[in-house]
Amino acid sequence: MTFPPLVLEALAIVGGIAFLVWGADRFVLGASALANNMGVSPLLIGLTIVGFGTSAPEMLVSAVAASQGASGLSIGNAIGSNITNIALVLGAAAVISPMEVHSKVIRRELPVLILVSGATLALLWDGDLGRADGVVLLLALVAMISWVVREGIVEGSAGSDDALGAEMADEIPKDMSTGIALFWVAFGLAVLMAASDRLVWGATAVAQFFEVPDRVIGLTVVALGTSLPELAASIAAARRDEDDIAIGNVVGSNLFNLLGVLALPGVIAPGPFDASVLTADFPMMIGITVLLLVLARGFRNQRSLTRPHGVLLLMLFVAYYVYLFSQQQG
Repeated sequence: MTFPPLVLEALAIVGGIAFLVWGADRFVLGASALANNMGVSPLLIGLTIVGFGTSAPEMLVSAVAASQGASGLSIGNAIGSNITNIALVLGAAAVISPMEVHSKVIRRELPVLILVSGATLALLWDGDLGRADGVVLLLALVAMISWVVREGIVEGSAGSDDALGAEMADEIPKDMSTGIALFWVAFGLAVLMAASDRLVWGATAVAQFFEVPDRVIGLTVVALGTSLPELAASIAAARRDEDDIAIGNVVGSNLFNLLGVLALPGVIAPGPFDASVLTADFPMMIGITVLLLVLARGFRNQRSLTRPHGVLLLMLFVAYYVYLFSQQQG
């Protein structure tokens, strides 16, 4: 039986995205329950496991794409996911339910995210993502995780009632056995790996058919798909008035994307990349991250993301996509 052009590829993309979302949810559920059973504090779970878990789709897609010679898709996925997380995910969440930023930890992590973004831009300024660059990013990821863990321990030992930890305590499954938790971690990871392979295959085929650069497919279709776990988690958290979880998911995920996801093409398939990454994509990512910091810190100490803020973020997201596709038409 023969299929029309791109039918199987489109099914692979849609199915891959759907299973990525489901697999990420199962992985985070199992990992959170496992950590809770081991006595890890809710604040640390929120700062590390949830951030890593929601970035797992991006990391696996990036690794698979780089191993198949589509490093442009890997790099586009890392940067595009960060843009999507802030502009679409937080924009949509703020429109649905305005959010207030209470967590001191998140307010500290946002400036760190901007510093990491700038440092990563400087590292890649020569237009080449080499193996040494990838190793530096991975080492920075280890340092960042160590810092986050230390922050969480300090907050916990000081008897802090940080809002993020309080909200996470309500979300972590308390009655899941360690055996079941381990099963969901392993099964969720297996689903993520299989879904990543199919998504990369379908996305690469579509890019070749339409003669669109891998980078653009990574920035758009793949970034949207791998950001769906953050979208679902942040909107659900915002509707439950767990605003710090909604924003913390994005901040943590973006840090993992820059240091972990972006490192993988450098380590697996080092080489030069499209100059537009430095002239268009990185400036957009850093600019929208700075805007989030300004909005989250607020004016007159309000520290909130309102519906007008959400509309502004969504408009910037649409404008960026219009720019991307207008460049391809030109």
